[in-house]
Amino acid sequence: MTNTISILGSTGSIGRQTLDVAKQLGLRVAALTANSSVERAEEQARKFRPCLVVMTDEAAARDLAVRLRDTETRVLGGAAALEEAAALPAADTVVTAVVGMVGLKPTLAAIDEKKRIALANKETLVCAGELVMDAAERSGAEIVPVDSEHSAIFQCLQGCGNRREIRRLILTCSGGPFYGMNTEEAGRMTKKDALKHPNWTMGPKITVDCATLMNKGLEVIEAMRLYRLPLERVDVVIHRQSIVHSLVEFWDGAVLAQLGTPDMRLPIRYAMTYPERAESPLEPLDLLVCPPLTFSKPDRRTFPCLALAEEAAVRGGTACAALNGANEEAVRLFLAEKIGFYDIFHLTRKAMAALPVVEHPTLEEILEADREAREIVSKEHLA
Repeated sequence: MTNTISILGSTGSIGRQTLDVAKQLGLRVAALTANSSVERAEEQARKFRPCLVVMTDEAAARDLAVRLRDTETRVLGGAAALEEAAALPAADTVVTAVVGMVGLKPTLAAIDEKKRIALANKETLVCAGELVMDAAERSGAEIVPVDSEHSAIFQCLQGCGNRREIRRLILTCSGGPFYGMNTEEAGRMTKKDALKHPNWTMGPKITVDCATLMNKGLEVIEAMRLYRLPLERVDVVIHRQSIVHSLVEFWDGAVLAQLGTPDMRLPIRYAMTYPERAESPLEPLDLLVCPPLTFSKPDRRTFPCLALAEEAAVRGGTACAALNGANEEAVRLFLAEKIGFYDIFHLTRKAMAALPVVEHPTLEEILEADREAREIVSKEHLA
């Protein structure tokens, strides 16, 4: 079980909920990191008294350093300082809750120090999954997923001694706010519409990814990397109620599912306490009052980002880094209200098509594919 944590991305939704869980479990906090939310970072630092706080925005770091000068907390600025926070000797577990490729290098730094990685940053495995999993295997670092779907699969596989027993992984998907719409209807949807997720409260980027189903496509790639399975053994079903968080089907026909209320503090808690389970103050799932559980196929015509992610998974190599980088940039433009809903798909597809795939890439080649894909999207939307 975890004793001391560092949280990369402490002011975001997952980071804040992780601190709630840490308080409930009595965990110590060694380091916190954020981008530019100075007031929230100061509040967290004063409450949890970490030895280090990192702000990736340099101006925010200078501001926070002044605010915390009456404390013993050290403040550093810049993205490179995330790696110091991730490798801090005082922490045995690093929660990677930052959004995007910025989480890759710190995760590798934590793996080098044999930390437990409570992984909530899906881009790390999407873009560099083989590299990350190989590094973890060499160092002996544990990777415990925090995403509700991957935590569900992780829990269902406890006691499964041989991964060859798995027929397929079944990821559930709420369908997002535009479920049931056709392409014409979805094409009229705005930023405000996309941010109205029916079940989960999350940051804006991941909420938009849920609206396009890109989030589920990224999770398919993540599952492939985590469990070393090909695409044909990772499936997706729409489950509107978000009660069944994912399932594992075995070769003998048995199917195991993990159920629970849609509350991210449940998988966060398990990542902290694994392989044990600690009592939770949250209200448990009541099967007698929960709604009927329904399942259906995803609509890949209305939501083509899912199929695009699956295409990247088949191509492999740097294709997944290009997909992720292009999508991140396109979502940024959508949130800035500079492009429409389907432009996210079209711009991401263009960037993927324009870049050659490098097989078995190095970290530098992965980062370069990410950079080039973002640049293509940035230029194309102005064309």
